[in-house]
Amino acid sequence: MSETLINLIIQLFAGAAGGSGVAKANKSFDLGPIANAIIGALGGAGGGSILTSLIPALAGAAGNGFDIAVFAGQLVGGGVSGAIVTAIVGLIRNALVQKQRA
Repeated sequence: MSETLINLIIQLFAGAAGGSGVAKANKSFDLGPIANAIIGALGGAGGGSILTSLIPALAGAAGNGFDIAVFAGQLVGGGVSGAIVTAIVGLIRNALVQKQRA
């Protein structure tokens, strides 16, 4: 498997975990369990890819095998960006729902 695909998979799972975690921590961000995971995974993949572009060391060096620093960077980047995107989408959705009720 190519390193890019492995990094993307790590970012997707970390983003899903980050999105679910932020929704459990604050109910005002909650979109439902499936939506939290999906939005978080998309945010994790997008944010992790942007982070990899900004910090090329997170992409890893070809042929060097497993690098724990690259893995940790992808995991943290995907998780944090998944949490941030889920929080933003949750706030926007809840603001729209509140506006419709008023």
